[in-house]
Amino acid sequence: MKIRNRPKKRNKRGIYILPNLFTSCSLFGGFYAIIAAIQGRYDAAAIAILISAIFDGLDGQIARFTRTTSQFGVEYDSLSDVIAFGVAPGLLAFEWSLKPFGRFGWLAVFLYIICGALRLARFNIQKSNLESRHFKGLPIPGAAIFIATLVLFMDSLGGLTDNKSTVIISTIYLLSFLMVSTIDYLSHKELELFKQKPFNALVATVLVFIVVAYKPALMLFLFSAMYVISGPAITLYHLTRRHTKAANPIINSSPEKRQKSLEDEL
Repeated sequence: MKIRNRPKKRNKRGIYILPNLFTSCSLFGGFYAIIAAIQGRYDAAAIAILISAIFDGLDGQIARFTRTTSQFGVEYDSLSDVIAFGVAPGLLAFEWSLKPFGRFGWLAVFLYIICGALRLARFNIQKSNLESRHFKGLPIPGAAIFIATLVLFMDSLGGLTDNKSTVIISTIYLLSFLMVSTIDYLSHKELELFKQKPFNALVATVLVFIVVAYKPALMLFLFSAMYVISGPAITLYHLTRRHTKAANPIINSSPEKRQKSLEDEL
């Protein structure tokens, strides 16, 4: 009597719904921002980008908390980021203030988008070799948040003037450079929102919300500007400190050597 071998069950690979649903919401926010920018509703487009950034930050946190991280989620998140934080803020900046520059304006937007895409591609291939506490280069969501908060802040002041348009296009070029640079920026992955935190963390979070609620356009712009500037500022601080140590080798020596050097000088 022949015993038939039962066919082996194939392991079907699926996708995790919850984190990818948040990524989809982030993508929708970017898509809505594009539509709003084309229609001339710049405040609505800026707010949609900020909401998209919130969902983008939550999808990774949820995936790590529920242990549902996957390569599919990583790739989907990157594709979503290109649209939500590359195309959407680039188009918003062009429709809002860069149209008068003509070709120079849309070339600046294209440079911003391609630098953001390159930044994401570099992150995907280097993330296993990088420290989780830092990003190499300005994260594209950080650049998009800065553009969105800049639009809200400028509109709260009464709109743009001709001189301010020059500042905007210079800002776009600066953000493009920072994204593809090797400057270290603090990572939000260490926040771990779904883990227990000290009581002081809750108090600090409530205070931040109160400060932002006082003047949202101004405070959001200041916070985003501080993050953009933090990378070059920290890098400059470390370079200055390294240069000082190299110029004064006694500082790096042990206490015994320092004492001996002082005695020799005397």
